[in-house]
Amino acid sequence: MSFNQIIIVALLAITMAMFLWGKWRHDVVAMGALLVGVFTGLVPSNEAFASFGHPAVITVASVLVLGYGLKISGAVDVLAKHLLPSTSSPTLSIFALINLAALLSGFINNVGALALLMPIAIQMAAKYELPAGKVLMPLAFGSILGGMTTLIGTPTNMVVAGFRQSSGMGSFSMFDFSPVGVSVALAGIAFVGILGWRLVPVRKQSDVGSFDTGTYLSEVRIVAGSKAEKMNLRDVEKLLDEADAQIIAMIRREVRLSAPNPRRILQDGDILVIEVEPESLPKAISSLGLKLEADVSSAEEGEIDPKAGAEVYRSDSQVLDQGSDVAVSKSEEVVIQELVVTPGAALVNRSVTDIQLRTRYGINLLAISRQGRRFVKRLRSTPVKEGDVILLQGDPESVSGFASQFGCLPLAAREISVPQKGHAVIATLIMAIAVAAVAFGSLPAAVAFVAGALAFAILGIVPVRSIYTSIDWSVVVLLAALLPVANAMFTTGAADLIAQFLLNTIAQSNAIAALVLVLVVTMFLSDLMNNVATAAVMCPIGISTASQLGVNPDPFLMAIAVGASCAFLTPIGHQNNTLILGPGGFHFGDYWRLGLILEVVVVAVSVPMLLWVWPF
Repeated sequence: MSFNQIIIVALLAITMAMFLWGKWRHDVVAMGALLVGVFTGLVPSNEAFASFGHPAVITVASVLVLGYGLKISGAVDVLAKHLLPSTSSPTLSIFALINLAALLSGFINNVGALALLMPIAIQMAAKYELPAGKVLMPLAFGSILGGMTTLIGTPTNMVVAGFRQSSGMGSFSMFDFSPVGVSVALAGIAFVGILGWRLVPVRKQSDVGSFDTGTYLSEVRIVAGSKAEKMNLRDVEKLLDEADAQIIAMIRREVRLSAPNPRRILQDGDILVIEVEPESLPKAISSLGLKLEADVSSAEEGEIDPKAGAEVYRSDSQVLDQGSDVAVSKSEEVVIQELVVTPGAALVNRSVTDIQLRTRYGINLLAISRQGRRFVKRLRSTPVKEGDVILLQGDPESVSGFASQFGCLPLAAREISVPQKGHAVIATLIMAIAVAAVAFGSLPAAVAFVAGALAFAILGIVPVRSIYTSIDWSVVVLLAALLPVANAMFTTGAADLIAQFLLNTIAQSNAIAALVLVLVVTMFLSDLMNNVATAAVMCPIGISTASQLGVNPDPFLMAIAVGASCAFLTPIGHQNNTLILGPGGFHFGDYWRLGLILEVVVVAVSVPMLLWVWPF
C-alpha cells in the first residue's frame, strides 16, 4: 500500500470509529475528516467545499423544504384521514398505517413521515389496548422501507445517484430505484404488518388511554403546612404506593441522599425524587400536599406571583392544571405536554439550566423519561438525550414554540385540519409537477426540486422565515463533507485494494457472492452508524468491486442503496429508530427481534430483484 492509501484507510477507519462512539455529532465528525483530508493532501484545498454545491446536496435540502411544506399545508393529514380505516382489526389498522408511512416516505423525508404519523400511531395503540411500541416500531420500519423506493425518498439514494454521476455514468432517475425498492418494501411491509408487529417486545403499558414511555422521575418539594411535613419517609412511601409512585432519593440543602433512612423526618424545603407514571403524577402530588420543584423554584426566582392563588394543582383532572404559577404565560390556558426529543435536536446534550427554560420561555420541566432508567442528577442539570420524552408545563404557544425551536415532537393526538384553504391542493400539485419533471427527464432533480421549494415560498405555503429552519443542516453538512473524502478512496486506489481483498478472500471472485457481500456489509454498517455515511463509504468500494469483476456497477450501487436504508437492528442505525426509542419504552436490544428477520427478508427479496432488473 502507498502512503496515501494508508492515510485514507486510516482516516476512514477513525471516522467510522468516531461515528460508532457517538460522542460528537455525525456532521462534526465528517467535517473533521474533510479537514484532515485537506491537511494531508488527499483532498485538494480548492475542492474541499465544492461538494456543498453538489446536486445531491442541493436535492436533499430542497426535498426537506418540500416535505415540510406538505406537512404544514395539511396535505398529509388529509391523506391520512382518507386512507386510514376508522374501524377495523389491529392487524389491518397497523398494516394500513405502515403502508401510508411507506407511501409518504417515497416523496418526503422518511423522518418527517414518521413524525407526522407518530401521534396517530399512539392513538391507534390506545384504541386497541396495545403497548405503543407494537405500533411505533412497525411504523418506523415501514417509513424506512418506503424511503428506498424513489430517488428523493432518502438521502442515501441521492448519495448513490451522486456517485454514479461522478463516475461518468450519469445519475439515476427518479424511479430507477422503484423496481427493487418497491418489491423489497412490499415484502417487508407484508411481513411486518401481518406477522412481524407481534414480535415487538411488550413493554409495560400504564393504562388503556396512554402509552408507555417508561416511568418518569419527578422532583417534589415538602412545603410548610403540607401533610408530608414532619412525617417520616416510611409513612410517606406507604401513601405514595397508593399512587403507584416510589421514592428514589431525597435532597436536603442540595445534598442528595440516594438511600435515605426510612425513619428520617421530612422538613419544609426537602425535595423527594419520585418515580411515577405520568397519569399517577397528580394523585401522588395531591395526596400529600406536595408541590412540583419546578413550580417552587419558579416562585423563588421571582417568575410568578405567589399571591395569585393558593391552589396549584387540581386532583380531579387527568392532566395537571396550574392556577398561579407562570406569570409570563401569554394566555390563561396552561397545558402539560409530552414531547419526544428528535435525533440531532438542538436540545440534545443540554439541560434546562443550560437553555434557561423558565427564564427565557416561561416553561417548567416536570419530568424526563429515558427507557425506564433512573437518573443520578437533578432534573434541572440532567442533559437531555435523543429519544427522551420530556414533560413540560406552560402555555400552549410557549410550549409549541419551544418544541419547534429545539427539535421536539408532541406525543398527543392532533386534530386533522388544513391551515389555509387550498394550500394542501396547491402543495400537492407543485410536488407532483416537480416529481414528473424529474421522472420524464425534463429537468435535473436539483433544479426541479429547488424550483418547487421556491414556489412554496412565493405562494406562502412555507413562510420564508421557515425555509432554512425546515432543512436538517446536519445531514447537508455530513453529506457535503464526506463526498470529497469518499472520492479520495478512488483517487488513491484504496477502494480498489479493499474491493480486491473482499473479492479474493470472501467472494472468491464470484459476482453474485460479491453482490450479496456488499449488500450484507452495507446493512451491517448501517445498523451501527449513520446511513448517509455508510452509503458514502461503500459506494467507492462497490464501484471498484464491479470494475475488478468486469461487470455492470449498477446492481452494486443499488445493493448499497438498499443496504444503507435497511437499518433495523439497533436504535442508532437510523433516525427513525432513535425517534421511537423513548415513546415506545424500548431498550437497545429490542430492535433485533423483529429487525433481524426483516433484514433476512430484505436480502432474500432484493438479491433476485437486483439480478433481474440490473443484470451484470
